Amino acid sequence: MDVTALSQPDRYPLSATYDPAWLLGLDMGPHPLWQLEDLLKDLDVRPGARVLDLGCGKGATSVFLARELDVDVVAFDLWVEEDELRSNLEAHGVADRVTAVNGDVRDLPFDDDEFDVIVSIDAFEYFGTDVRILPSVLRVLKPAGALGMTTPALRTDPYESSPPTYVTDVIGWEAAGWHAPDWWETHWRLSGLVDNITARMQEQGREDWVRWSRALGEDEDGPVISMLMADHDDQIGISIVSAQKKVKP
Repeated sequence: MDVTALSQPDRYPLSATYDPAWLLGLDMGPHPLWQLEDLLKDLDVRPGARVLDLGCGKGATSVFLARELDVDVVAFDLWVEEDELRSNLEAHGVADRVTAVNGDVRDLPFDDDEFDVIVSIDAFEYFGTDVRILPSVLRVLKPAGALGMTTPALRTDPYESSPPTYVTDVIGWEAAGWHAPDWWETHWRLSGLVDNITARMQEQGREDWVRWSRALGEDEDGPVISMLMADHDDQIGISIVSAQKKVKP
């Protein structure tokens, strides 16, 4: 396992301080801290804020938020049980700032207007394409609060042109959820519930994904690396999308 490529202090100075082996041990997708650190450029997150980490996986992003931003975090995930998530948080010394909750985004167990910020790293593609989800998520966000997410993407949206076969051969029907930034901007704008939408492709997102897959030890002819290296048209990447919840008049 070669982790040297996961040190990118010029591009991701905060993420570079974390043990790559620890991050790889929590693997649930492309480097989560690189995605989060890039997303945070578009969000106003202040010390002491209450943050919902939606689809937090095994907790790497929640650790980062608590340590780097001095915020209180609810680490929320459907697939990872609370005991496992809590153990990861305790091991990194942030259990006093991060609460682990297991649940479904379709039935968020939180009060209205409870959070100052909501982030979702490499999870929104599993639920956020449903037009009913954004209103449900925004219910627990304070007016003028920030929402930001990252998700795998195709530069040419799959609803505009059939996804490349080198993608569908690996991920099948899930390619339908790899929406381009412009699709997400439209999807959120049509809700009428958010302002100040920013939607962009992460710079070098595909290359970062290759670095992550190699560090995990995948063979060069493995499915993910083969898919990424076949992408000569630079279609594959990461959508980074953020917005601000509207304030009711």
